[in-house]
Amino acid sequence: MKIVVTEAAASWFKNDFSIDENEKVKFYARIYGSSPVQENFALGFDKESDPNNEAVRTEVNGVTFYIEDEDVWFFDGHDLHVDYDKDEDELTFDYKK
Repeated sequence: MKIVVTEAAASWFKNDFSIDENEKVKFYARIYGSSPVQENFALGFDKESDPNNEAVRTEVNGVTFYIEDEDVWFFDGHDLHVDYDKDEDELTFDYKK
C-alpha cells in the first residue's frame, strides 16, 4: 500500500491545517462515519510529532504523511490518494487497488 498526496493537498495542509515543514500528518481509522472501504469507520487525520509504528509514509513539500501499523487494516489493500478540490475548497480522498 502507498499514500499519494498531491502538491495541492500538501499546500492545503500547510495553509489551512497549519502544518509546517518537518511536521507529520497521521491518517487513521475513526469509529463512526463511513468510507468506501470500511462500513462504520471513516478516515481521520491529525498532526503528530512522532509515529509509534509507521507502516507507510510519503513526503511532499517537506511534510511527512503516514499510516501506522494498527490502521493498515482500514485501507483493505487500497492505496490512499489525497487531493484538493479547489471548487469545493476541500480535500478529497480516493482509495485505489
